[in-house]
Amino acid sequence: MEAFLFPLVFGIFLLILAAKALRVIRPFEKGVVETLGKYSAPPREPGLTFIMPFFQTLIKVDTREQVIDVPPQEVITKDNAAVTVDAVIYFRVTDPVRVIYNIANFQYAAVKLAQTNLRNIVGDMELDQTLTSREKINGQLRQVLDEATDEWGVKVVRVEIQKIEPPADITNAMSKQMKAEREKRAAILESEGFKQSAILKAEGERESAILKAEGERKSAIIKAEGQAQAVRTLADAEKFRIETVFNAIHAGNPDAGLIAVRSLEALEKVADGKATKIFLPSEVGGALASLGAMAEVFRTTPPKAPEVTAPAAPPKPMGR
Repeated sequence: MEAFLFPLVFGIFLLILAAKALRVIRPFEKGVVETLGKYSAPPREPGLTFIMPFFQTLIKVDTREQVIDVPPQEVITKDNAAVTVDAVIYFRVTDPVRVIYNIANFQYAAVKLAQTNLRNIVGDMELDQTLTSREKINGQLRQVLDEATDEWGVKVVRVEIQKIEPPADITNAMSKQMKAEREKRAAILESEGFKQSAILKAEGERESAILKAEGERKSAIIKAEGQAQAVRTLADAEKFRIETVFNAIHAGNPDAGLIAVRSLEALEKVADGKATKIFLPSEVGGALASLGAMAEVFRTTPPKAPEVTAPAAPPKPMGR
């Protein structure tokens, strides 16, 4: 029985020893080994590693990016306004040895460091700047924390301000200011719209007047051209009529008696008016003299007809 018990106990001891000697380091971890309380370089890489039980200790360090929540705190701005500020810090361990031996509690130290620097950064800014300069605060805080935590083997990846909350009375005042500013912008936009509308209306009326004047000018030109064409047509017709009559008279070879008779007919038309004076051409006088001579011939019967001479003087005016 004792012979069977001893191998069993020895086997269990070997299993426990092997479990303590063989350790597994995951891909996102690094292992720091201490031999009798003293650091044994270098850090162990991910995978299966061997340590001496009871003499060596393996400390695993997570190298993934992690988050620290900075609790809200009240900060006094440069213009004496109290605001509540909180943030989050994203960090990653770059040196597992320094993060173990250079700082006792890294997360607690990072939170206190972030709160202190938040008070310094926000305290140097006015309230309006703190509300509109989050990126600036994030950048300054990240730079300060990164420089401070470099000795701890930690890289601060980024810092984000979650909220900057002013007191209720300041929030109400800011709301009223924003409302007044928006009403001002609305009034300006409305007046600009009225102004633009008046300008467009005036330009439209001006363009309408120009087009109307241009249309009237073109209409007057066309009308004048039509009248000129009509005058030319009438003149051509009158010219043709005169030429036709003139040619017909010359073709008919009229004698002096016919001319005299036509002259008397024309004189009758001229006298049938309201004029007080009529100018007679010399040809009419000759025609009258010829008619007088013919009347003498019919009253007396001498063998010879009296000689009638046409007056050579210019036409005399005759009054009614």
